[in-house]
Parts: sequence; structure tokens; C-alpha cells
Amino acid sequence: MAPVSPDVALSSAGSPTSRAACVSPVISDLPNSPAPSPTGSSSRFASPAQPSPLLRPSTPSSSPISPLGLDLCIDLSHFSLQEGQDSVSSTQPQVERTHSMVLRPRSSKTANLSALSASRSTSLPQQEPVSFKAADKYLIWHKAMQEELRALHSNNTWSLVPFAPSMNVVGSRWVYKIKRRADCCVDRYKARLVARGFTQQEGVDYLEISSPVIKPRTIRLVLTIGVTYGWHIHQLDVRNAFLNGILQEEVYMAQPPGFVDPTFPSHVCRLHKSLYGLKQAPRAWYNRLSEFLISIGFQALKVDTSLFILFFSGAIFYLLVYVDDILLTRSNPTLLQLLIIEFKV
Repeated sequence: MAPVSPDVALSSAGSPTSRAACVSPVISDLPNSPAPSPTGSSSRFASPAQPSPLLRPSTPSSSPISPLGLDLCIDLSHFSLQEGQDSVSSTQPQVERTHSMVLRPRSSKTANLSALSASRSTSLPQQEPVSFKAADKYLIWHKAMQEELRALHSNNTWSLVPFAPSMNVVGSRWVYKIKRRADCCVDRYKARLVARGFTQQEGVDYLEISSPVIKPRTIRLVLTIGVTYGWHIHQLDVRNAFLNGILQEEVYMAQPPGFVDPTFPSHVCRLHKSLYGLKQAPRAWYNRLSEFLISIGFQALKVDTSLFILFFSGAIFYLLVYVDDILLTRSNPTLLQLLIIEFKV
């Protein structure tokens, strides 16, 4: 270590018992420091506005000094160090807790559901919610979702299976619609569970998605025949039409938001029937309907496979299929009852 320069003040009194430590760190340069403040201040530490006089460069010696080596002298005389000051725990009193910790038992899920049901509003909303969180605040929307789930369970739409990492699990969400009459009065509140088909993978959970669409000229032809012979023309709307389609692929879907089975919360839904939102839902519905119509004697027209014709005991039936809408004209009313029983028209 280089000797301390004699012109460096080690203490205010200049006594030989003053404490000083000199170190030689390896630095490239040291910024110019302003002149130190007078040491007559009673403060133990230097003011933030004035630089501390503790670090001062020593006087260069006659021997050449490397630019990377610089002697520093640290003056410790301004600090009154006392024994035991480094131990904070010995000087500070122990703080004792004046209260005891009480653990509250978790309430049961049944109690939480009962409290949530009681907090739902019984008013009739006039706007359609865009999320489950917003819809679940109203009792009327909650009942609509329960009705939809009962219809899905009665149709055997899915079954719960354990999750596997190799599965491509499709998400699900709720869609809400307020059905109104012709006079704009509210008819009913409809909640529909749909699948997030955009997360499906081709070749994994769907293959073919195309479905025949009836041609406008075919519709005009059938209407002309019905009006000419004076037949009754029936327009049928199949309730939850896409839910009747039977899936040929293995499709897995997440459990409905807000209605996760508490017994199997980590399970997923293995779909047996098609669901709105799936890419193959229109095709699965058409295949299901065409198989039933062919089984009772209908034949699909070759130039337009959406038109089915049946000749039976001198009677003739024309049936048009446009997605989930059916147009039927016939000379015998018995066929209509078969469609109502099979598809709950």
C-alpha cells in the first residue's frame, strides 16, 4: 500500500490515535470533487448538498503512478462507532402481538351458490349481455342457461372424460338472445352454448365441413307446384337442429363456463352430438336429416340434393331443406307427424 501523504488531514484534533483507512481500488478515473466543507459542523454525516470529505486523493509521489492505480484515504474520525451498534435487534425492543390469529373455516359450495342465487337481480334486462359474468347477475338469464343445459343433457350431447395432453380441447362460451314478437314485445330469453370452432384442427377433430344448400330456382319450382294444386305449404323450424347431428370425429370441449361439474372439475366434454360453433355442425345435421328421410322412403334429387321427394300410396311429398329450416308441401298430412316426433319440430 502506498504511504499516506502528509498533507491529508486524518482527524480534527490531529492526534496520532485518529482512525484512518487507506485503500487503493483499481479505477480508471475519479471525477473532480469540490472543496470539502468545514469540519466544525455538529452533524455526524455530511449534508447532501455538500460532498463528503471522507474520500480524498493522496498527493502523487515522485515515482510514476499507473493511471489505473489511485490511493484513497478514508477518514473515519468523524464517526463515533460504539460497540453493539451493528446489532439492531439488541437495541430495539421486541414488539409483541396483542391479538391472536383466528382461522375462519371455508364455507361450503352449496352456501356460496345459495348466496349467489339470492344476489341475482329479478328484473328483466332489455339488453343482451356479451359475457357470462354480466348475464349471471340476472335470474332470468341464469334460468335460460339451466334450460339449455337440460336440453343438452337430455339429448346426450356429451359425456365427461379425463383430460389427456394429446387432446385438442375446444373452448366454449355462452351466447344470449332476446326473442321478440312482431310487436317488439319480449317473447323469451334464450341462452345458447356454442363451441369455439376456430380452435379446431383439420384432420384432428374435423374432416369434411361442406353442406348442400338449396338453389333458389328449386324453391320457386316447389312453391309453384303447391299453389297450382292447392296444397298446404308448411314452413318448419327444427328446434336446436344442429344438436341432432351425430359426430364421426373425436371432439373434446371444455366444460360450460359457470357450470363446471364440482365432482370432476378437471374433466372435459367428449362430444357425441354436434354443437353450434363446430365447423362440421351443418354437415352433421344434414347427414342426420337425410339418413332419416331416406329411411322412410324419400329420395334426394340428383340435381339438387336439398330437395327430397316421396311417392307413397298415390300421395306425393316435396321437402326442401335449407340449413335448419324445412319447407314441406304434400297431398297427405300424415308425414308431418313423423317429422314432429323425430326432430321435435
